[in-house]
Amino acid sequence: MGSLVSPVRNGFKGWCLGGGDFTVFGDGPGVRTSTHDAMVIRDGRIIDPTIGRDEVADLVIVGGVIAADAPAQAKVIDAAGWIVCPGLMDIHVHLREPGQAHKETIETGTAAAAAGGFTFVACMPNTNPPIDNVDTVRWVLERARRVNYCAVGPIATITRGRAGSELTDFAALVKAGAVAFSDDGDGVEDDEVMYAAGKKAAEVGVVLIQHCDYRELSAGGVMHPGAVARRLGLPTIDPRSEEAMIERDIAVSRETGGRCHIAHISTARGVDLVRQAKALDTPVTAEVCPHHLVLTDEACAAGDPNTKMNPPLRTRADVEACRRGLLDGTIDCIVSDHAPHTSEEKAAGFLKAPPGVVGLETAVALAGQAMIESGLADWARLVRWFTTGPANVLDRRRNPLEIGARADLTLLDPREKWIVRPHRFQSKGWNSPFAGWLVTGRPVGTIRSVRLALAVD
Repeated sequence: MGSLVSPVRNGFKGWCLGGGDFTVFGDGPGVRTSTHDAMVIRDGRIIDPTIGRDEVADLVIVGGVIAADAPAQAKVIDAAGWIVCPGLMDIHVHLREPGQAHKETIETGTAAAAAGGFTFVACMPNTNPPIDNVDTVRWVLERARRVNYCAVGPIATITRGRAGSELTDFAALVKAGAVAFSDDGDGVEDDEVMYAAGKKAAEVGVVLIQHCDYRELSAGGVMHPGAVARRLGLPTIDPRSEEAMIERDIAVSRETGGRCHIAHISTARGVDLVRQAKALDTPVTAEVCPHHLVLTDEACAAGDPNTKMNPPLRTRADVEACRRGLLDGTIDCIVSDHAPHTSEEKAAGFLKAPPGVVGLETAVALAGQAMIESGLADWARLVRWFTTGPANVLDRRRNPLEIGARADLTLLDPREKWIVRPHRFQSKGWNSPFAGWLVTGRPVGTIRSVRLALAVD
């Protein structure tokens, strides 16, 4: 039955398919793509939290749709030992366009997403100009369609120009294709504006994604207060700047009925606030980043600007609270907060360098290190945090892995050990504190309709 796809060991991993029918993008390692009308994914562990499926079986795709039987000429993918799951989603990604192509482009960012196993990403609007109008939403969507490495959902701004005062036209932006609203990089501090946003979100049926931070408490800070900050003599970010806005936004959601999603939650008290709100059926959800699951502020001890985050790396107690929040459902999903910067920007030193880390290509492995290698969870739960969790936040239906559904899936090798080498990322950004880490678990391919993308390293 067709030609067999199998690993070709070359350094870490290389891939070939049939007679070299791939288009290769990027320089060196990356993702190779091809189209096939019929494919058989053989002997993979199929995990689909949407329909409660977890079994070793074949999956047949014909004409981009999951089918019962395969034609004789179908391509066969040997997936023994792999996980086959719905396409992974990352709902907090900075693709930097328009206006910041020196950091990242929609092409390089979605290439990184494909290499990280993601078939859908939602991109944040703190671009230049910001995504606060219909034309910019449409521009992002068209650019993403043109490169076609993964689906992209633009997140529009809550306020015009991200200035925190005048609401954008939620209805028009949703009609144009916006999937959520956020002033990410800044929290909406004005209570009246946020209440108005909550009411409008309830009316339109969208979610507000809040970067929770009161600048009065965080202005000028670059690190979590503690022994490391004192040793380095660096100004700090009071955790209350995050927690107070979480508390305010929960109140807004409770009173307006507008759904609020807490971006990159990082403190134990913040997690407790969301837990209590959910117990009262408040329409609030939350996300956490891999770096807030595996690193503490001790990682900043050498003053490496690649460990500068916003919100900052916290204490061991905060890390453990975020892990517990995932396990008990307080935190709904894991996101990368992929934030590429240039090497020159990061070379400015810890005080002046912009915060953020590239994360699309390491998200799965680092989440696995935090939650699976620690013995807290298994791969079925990890898949949920990257699929149904984010889908529920955006109220976005995911295609189940069942006959008749459109193919949208990810292939994962849970046993693959590999070394993080940022200079080999598809992203333009190399700003990662995980360079040289040996990690386990790797996305090895995605399938969207008839389009197959396999990792090359």
